[in-house]
Amino acid sequence: MLEKLRKQLQQLTPQRLDHIVMPEAAVLLPIVERPAPTLLFTRRASHLSTHSGQVAFPGGKREPFDSDLYATALREAEEEIALDPALVQPLGRLSDVISLHGIRVTPWVGIIPPDLPLIADPGELDAIFEVPLSHFLDDHRTHTDVITVDGVAHYVPSYHVDGHVIWGLSAMMLVELLAEGFGMPIDLYQRPQGPLRHHPERKNRLSKLSTSVPDSAPSRSNQ
Repeated sequence: MLEKLRKQLQQLTPQRLDHIVMPEAAVLLPIVERPAPTLLFTRRASHLSTHSGQVAFPGGKREPFDSDLYATALREAEEEIALDPALVQPLGRLSDVISLHGIRVTPWVGIIPPDLPLIADPGELDAIFEVPLSHFLDDHRTHTDVITVDGVAHYVPSYHVDGHVIWGLSAMMLVELLAEGFGMPIDLYQRPQGPLRHHPERKNRLSKLSTSVPDSAPSRSNQ
């Protein structure tokens, strides 16, 4: 499964939005190399004043000393969950996305060993958890959020796993991983089966250049 993913991501030409001048951020989608691979998520600490309790991939804003956005993703993952950058096997990047707070976020996919001594930064996070990739490949969404930006509907899956809700920007990145990395027939622009949950329409001056959805992830890239 993971070898197929590696080959698919090496062939992928992700959408890059380098021409848009705005703050940059990066996140890491860590796939845990178990017999049944899992995807690692974090949850924003409940004591925080914004986005408390929300789920994300580790990541955050680019700093001037970061050599590139992959370095940003690794640094933030080390700061947030004590993930040693040397233990990450990079597989490739996904398409840039723009948060509604005006931050361009670049997702990176990497494989990490199982059972690492990861520790959540208590200043930002209160949980680190894994979800089997099969949960997403079998499309165990609870519903689909319909997010309309400048008249364009985006069908973003929402997953409830052990009390955690994975939706919004993180789920949007997940859709590309599933579609491009595993060939799953899933698409942000095609209405799926199952219940829909409509959100108020939004206006976004960047919608013609990129896809923007509500921020759901707790990482600093979505603030």
